[in-house]
Amino acid sequence: MQNLKQYIQYKQIRDEGATGLGSGLANCINLSNLKLELRNNEIGPMGASGIGSGLANCINLLNLSLELHANQIGDEGASGLGSDLANCINLSNLTLKLSDNQIGDEGASGLGSGLANCINLSNLTLELRYNKIGAMGASDLGSALANCINLSNLRLNISYNKIGAMGASGLGSALANCINLSNLRLDISMNKIGSMAASGLGSSLANCINLSNLMLDISDNQINAMGSSGLGSALVNCINLSNLTLKLSDNQIDDEGASGFRFWFSKLHQSFKFET
Repeated sequence: MQNLKQYIQYKQIRDEGATGLGSGLANCINLSNLKLELRNNEIGPMGASGIGSGLANCINLLNLSLELHANQIGDEGASGLGSDLANCINLSNLTLKLSDNQIGDEGASGLGSGLANCINLSNLTLELRYNKIGAMGASDLGSALANCINLSNLRLNISYNKIGAMGASGLGSALANCINLSNLRLDISMNKIGSMAASGLGSSLANCINLSNLMLDISDNQINAMGSSGLGSALVNCINLSNLTLKLSDNQIDDEGASGFRFWFSKLHQSFKFET
């Protein structure tokens, strides 16, 4: 068997069921494509570990989509999952949906450390909304992803966490080292990053010299007109951008600030969408 899709949602399979599922997966050594949707199943760290142990034996996996949204895997489960995925050295396409799982800095750092070993990854979607990730976790996660040297497409959603200004700066600095990124969708809305960090984030992303498509959502982050202007002046240095979408709603940007922000892009030929 090379392809497997399994959908088990809202069934409360808990740790025991997840561990059994992992044991079964461990025997599927020829799997190359796997999709598992296990949201809302009361799976904790032990269940996540069981699934991860099974996946670690699937050494021929090329494409993996794993959804564990709204469970309770926590730091231990996230770290363990990362360590296990590090054994899937042939992975090129990975989707991990771990939102609403009580993951903090330790879990984000551990998950990142594991993913850093997946050096053949070219496409990564990572959803970590509604967790408890702070500045250290965001920075460590970014630094780890910078080791995925073949990464060209990244969708990272870390909205509704607690990364703050330091976390946004650390994440941006790390992503600046992802030199092969061509497509980036980054959502860090609802994280209280502030104006200075918004400007710094723009400066960091300007170093992603191969970036052609960027969607940046920094809504509801206490950013004022000065922060938006700094962001704009930095992003105009992304010389290879062809498509740019910026989401800045629910900040502190007045009409004058929005007008100043648009000024930076008035001379460019990119497809540009600006939402306030």
